[in-house]
Amino acid sequence: MSFEEIRVVTIVYLAVFLPLLIYFLNKSRLPRWVPSFYIVGVVVCALGWELWFTYGWVDGNAVDMRRSEALNYWIPKNVNWLMNSMGDAGAVLLGGVWLMWISHNKDQAIFRKWNWSAFCILLFWCISQNILVEMFLYHDQLADGKSLSWAPMSPLGPYFNPLLFEFNNRTIMLQSQMPWLILPWIFYKTLINLNKLI
Repeated sequence: MSFEEIRVVTIVYLAVFLPLLIYFLNKSRLPRWVPSFYIVGVVVCALGWELWFTYGWVDGNAVDMRRSEALNYWIPKNVNWLMNSMGDAGAVLLGGVWLMWISHNKDQAIFRKWNWSAFCILLFWCISQNILVEMFLYHDQLADGKSLSWAPMSPLGPYFNPLLFEFNNRTIMLQSQMPWLILPWIFYKTLINLNKLI
């Protein structure tokens, strides 16, 4: 395995298991909605795009065709979608919620009523982390000639997928950004609704 492959595997496993470890170590101090929010996040990310991108169901290449054998060994295709969904729900969504809370002086009111500045923190976090993931983690899997499937949270699919920008010969395309342009709106509203229920 190359250093880059070891780095990818390490970051993926940390994104999956570190949020779970943090949750279980701090369970008594966290709001009761956290597990529900996490589970909803995993399900929506899986059904919204991770399953589609992993298996290449509609006009895309499966993940095992887009990456090295070493990565396929350590992150097998049949668990890739689940690990990515868990990382999305934990490190990205719960991490974004934590940033919202910290940036608003730990005010719980942002979880009960829509707050535009809190939402902007979540949106910025979701988009910027995905750009960083694409540029420095999955750039070889998303390179030119390696098509992603159409997915419900990426409704334009590979059919309208303009280049947004390029940095260091690494491309950022619209299709892979779409889920993170759509999802924060849904999840902030979900978070507010969960707070009304629990």
